[in-house]
Parts: sequence; structure tokens; C-alpha cells
Amino acid sequence: MKKERIILPADPADPEDFGVTFQAMDRGQRARLIRETRTNLGLSQAEFATRFRVPVGTLRDWEQARATAPDFAVAYVRVIALHPDMVAKAVA
Repeated sequence: MKKERIILPADPADPEDFGVTFQAMDRGQRARLIRETRTNLGLSQAEFATRFRVPVGTLRDWEQARATAPDFAVAYVRVIALHPDMVAKAVA
């Protein structure tokens, strides 16, 4: 198995810190985008999931970076951020 390259090394002064790979950084940035979009709309995870037809467990995994949101989901969330009412109406 090929070892992933660390792009953000651990702080040697912090024994609890760890290095971060590109994949982990990307997953974290996607998680932040999704969480910020939802919170900016003032919706709970359950409300967002229901309104935009995303399984709540999937949304939770994406927001907590347990799973990487695929490109189509990131694009969908960006459209939701720009036009939440139009998207909600389209999926209703």
C-alpha cells in the first residue's frame, strides 16, 4: 500500500498533533463547506436533510469528515447556498 504524503506536518511540540494528508485536508474543507452552508441557513442536520433530500446519516458523515462528500454533492451544496428556496422547491 502506498503511503499518503503528509502536506501539513505534525507540530513536534504537541504530542497529540498529527500530520495531515492532502486527502484529509480536502475531506475537511468539504465538511466545512457543507456545515457552514447548513448553519448559515439556520437549519439543523435533520431539517437540512429533509428539505434538500439528503440522507441525514450521510450528511452527518460528510460534516464530521468521516466520509468524503463526492464532487456532485459539493456542487449541490454550493447551489443550495446560492438558491436555497429554488432548490427546495425543485426537490419538493
